[in-house]
Amino acid sequence: MRAAQFLYPSLAPFDQRMLDVGDGHTVYVEQCGNPEGIPVLVLHGGPGGGCSPTMRRYFDPEVYRVVLFDQRGCGRSRPAASVEANTTWHLVADIELIRETLNIDSWIVFGGSWGATLSLIYAQTHPGRAKHLVLRGVFLMTQGELDWFYGGGAGRFWPDVWKRFVDLVPEDERGDLIAAYHKRLFGEDTPEQIKFAREWTAWENALASVASNGPSFYDTPAEYARVFARLENHYFVNAGFLESDGQILKDLHKLKGIGATIVQGRFDMICPPEGAWKLKDAWPDGLCDLRMIPTAGHALSEAGISSELVRVMDMLHSVRLRSLLG
Repeated sequence: MRAAQFLYPSLAPFDQRMLDVGDGHTVYVEQCGNPEGIPVLVLHGGPGGGCSPTMRRYFDPEVYRVVLFDQRGCGRSRPAASVEANTTWHLVADIELIRETLNIDSWIVFGGSWGATLSLIYAQTHPGRAKHLVLRGVFLMTQGELDWFYGGGAGRFWPDVWKRFVDLVPEDERGDLIAAYHKRLFGEDTPEQIKFAREWTAWENALASVASNGPSFYDTPAEYARVFARLENHYFVNAGFLESDGQILKDLHKLKGIGATIVQGRFDMICPPEGAWKLKDAWPDGLCDLRMIPTAGHALSEAGISSELVRVMDMLHSVRLRSLLG
């Protein structure tokens, strides 16, 4: 069954703007759905992925006021691929500036993969602004997760694709592939940047869907790959700019009283289900519902993932409506 069968129609935004967030950056922000509806913030993955019209389609447009934005350096935000003044904490500040600019008091925060990471960090920094978190493909920004994906763990399931990813790097640098790719993604040689960017992007995209077989992902457009790879690598080489490994789980107490729903693919090769399980297990007061989707991987577009996310968002506004009616 196609994922699109579960989704709402993609409506044109009723508001689009470029917002000056300082430090030489402007970010693209859009709103769609009902201007008087329940506010929901959508955080895309990557870092560096950008938002797309498909991301509007998980929300009943008569019920939700949906806010999407391209994070610093990606999508329609400018300057493209810039890593200057581009950290997790800059993004958290940008989210607050967007909320204040749009006169929103609080909102549901909806994010997948890196978007789930950013959702958690934002809510821990501003717990009074998050009504509920909806998280997909949980990534806790830990060294263990990076080691899994860039240190050979996932490569044991995808040896053919992994070999291509590794073989691009000299043997004496293969002990730290994130650093080795960083050296080339940020070098002076533009063709080399693009070559390594395409390989970096292909390695991730090939593993996103449980139905993928890999080889079709090597023709990613050069500029998209360059933006995505540079930003993602920049964040990963800096361990997400967190103060300590495991910081998100250590700071979960800050989310006391805030509920969460996690939608996780059972066969997610990029962000294995262990992270989602740990998050659910440690959530304050047990206010976290983990929905493990069988025969699903990491991709937002997978049928089981899409249908469950729509179901969750429909459930949340139904619960809110019942509470308003007493």
